[in-house]
Amino acid sequence: MNKQELINKYDEEDKILISKIIDKIQYARTKNKIVNTDFLDMYKQKIATDILNIQKEKNYILYKTCEEADKAVLIIYPEKYEDVFISNRFDFNSIISLIRITLPNMLKGKYIYKDYLSGIMKLGVVREKVGDIFVFEDGADILVINEISKYIIENLGNLTRFSKASIAKKELPELRKPQVKKEEKRITVAALRLDCVVSEIANISRNTASEVIAQQRVYVNYELETKNSKSVKEKDVIVIRGKGKYIIKEIKGETRKGKIAVIVEHYI
Repeated sequence: MNKQELINKYDEEDKILISKIIDKIQYARTKNKIVNTDFLDMYKQKIATDILNIQKEKNYILYKTCEEADKAVLIIYPEKYEDVFISNRFDFNSIISLIRITLPNMLKGKYIYKDYLSGIMKLGVVREKVGDIFVFEDGADILVINEISKYIIENLGNLTRFSKASIAKKELPELRKPQVKKEEKRITVAALRLDCVVSEIANISRNTASEVIAQQRVYVNYELETKNSKSVKEKDVIVIRGKGKYIIKEIKGETRKGKIAVIVEHYI
């Protein structure tokens, strides 16, 4: 299958990403060089994996800085570098930079995720250049594509909200792991269908849940899911863009009213 035939199989909004991935595969093969993408969300990671499989490309990794990270960078490498990656000798600092913002005492605990992201966006940075942002009481650890790290460090302090903060580049092993907070809740559903479960965990109507699923905002076990009737089971991970991440911890069985009781963990 040639490049154009492959691209034409996908929706218009995905074609640019697919074209870039195919170009990078070909570049790595013909130039014998390591190449990488910007940060990919879960949906784009799935597309990338599909394209790599179709192209029969085996020399790649979807690199995440830690288990808690959602975004990944696709790295494609020639066969001659295979041992470097297998033996974990590749320096990922050459692709991804860690920027640490440390707030002054007066601002500790006052900023949330969107305060950091919007600040970076105000600098004119493309969203795909920014990966996960791990927020702490005293500041945040922000992952960015290496090529923009110097620009961010030099200019972020010009924004009023960060004018008194310390902004510095760190090595990736220094990344602070976020403390994952989970909230357990009990829901009851008419059936273990995705639309029913999404409706309850997101506190929206079933019709709205169907719309959210149709809008490609729901992932089951990190794969995009667009079928309302998808069966949900224990240990499934459900991510709803704009609402959060949930795990089906336990399916308790039927209630007296004939509904199904489910214990869900919400990452908050």
